[in-house]
Amino acid sequence: MSFNFRCPVCGGLLEKCDRALKCKNNHCFDLAKQGYVNLLQSQKSSKKRHGDDALMVQARKDFLEKGYYSLLCNGIIEMISKYSKPEMTVADLGCGECWYTANIYNSLSEQGINAEICGIDISKQALIYGAKRCSELHLAVASTAELPLADNSCDIVISVFAPCSENEIHRVLKSDGVWIKAFPLERHLMGLKAAIYDVPYENKVNRNAPEGFSVGDYTEIKETICIENSEDIMNLFKMTPYYYKTGESDQQKIASLNILETEIEFGIGAFCKV
Repeated sequence: MSFNFRCPVCGGLLEKCDRALKCKNNHCFDLAKQGYVNLLQSQKSSKKRHGDDALMVQARKDFLEKGYYSLLCNGIIEMISKYSKPEMTVADLGCGECWYTANIYNSLSEQGINAEICGIDISKQALIYGAKRCSELHLAVASTAELPLADNSCDIVISVFAPCSENEIHRVLKSDGVWIKAFPLERHLMGLKAAIYDVPYENKVNRNAPEGFSVGDYTEIKETICIENSEDIMNLFKMTPYYYKTGESDQQKIASLNILETEIEFGIGAFCKV
């Protein structure tokens, strides 16, 4: 389970020792029975709760398992396959409950690719679901702003709608490494926004390669989905930031819907380390 995790205290490599990970300086981190290791330095943050709460995690889990975002998942897998090696190390940053991560692992395994995949998320609750979904994943509670990964240790880094540190991704990627980044386009979920706001707004999108990277490949997915039951509509709403940014009256607008038609628009970029 040590993967290429490094100690969040001293930066030394962690090795498995019984039911814990330990570095040469004897900093020790227990492996939880639920299937993850907690490498988050909580004292660096004043927040009492880290990451998505149980409500958001459950909503996202239930929504994604219905297949509404399968086009995105398949697009990510297709992009990863273009840069895959017979053996490789992959990190999914902000992996959540690991719906994408597990599907990626299963697909690469079916292709005969030996991939060691770790998932990193600040939400312990999300990783508990992730460990149940796929026991072969290496899961760590940690911040994507300070990755508990060794320098030059990853062939591919994945981020799906997740805020990340470009410098940290550059650090952990190998010299020929690739960052697969999925992000919402201008009119993503415009139908949902129109049901909430009087004047729905388009997302601001940056398609350029981050500093330290070049564009290796890029694709866009644009479709319209129709959600025909109130539970799935509410799950979609709860897994977005809009739920927590709206008042009770706006939340009630969504709760009263039995059908919702909305655009889904995704950009998927492969950014090569330079």
